[in-house]
Amino acid sequence: MCWGFAKQIYRKFPSTTKEADLKVNMIKLLDSVPLISMHKFSNHCDHFIDAYCKGFSGSMAAWATKKYHGHRVIPANVDALLAEFNSKHPSK
Repeated sequence: MCWGFAKQIYRKFPSTTKEADLKVNMIKLLDSVPLISMHKFSNHCDHFIDAYCKGFSGSMAAWATKKYHGHRVIPANVDALLAEFNSKHPSK
């Protein structure tokens, strides 16, 4: 996520193939990403890591992190969450 934000800013720089210019642009780019955005990206990743550690698949982790976005981690009642996800998103 942070890299995507950085790439969006990088695309606004003029195109160049010189390595020295690329290094200067990259340093400017990394300095231009706000620290608060880095913290938000880090917290979002922490939520996914917690969901994966509790046995969620990718789509389940996305659903759970969206549903519990105000909390630091996914609640401990993982079995109930998995059952709720499966009832709302039956496999095809």
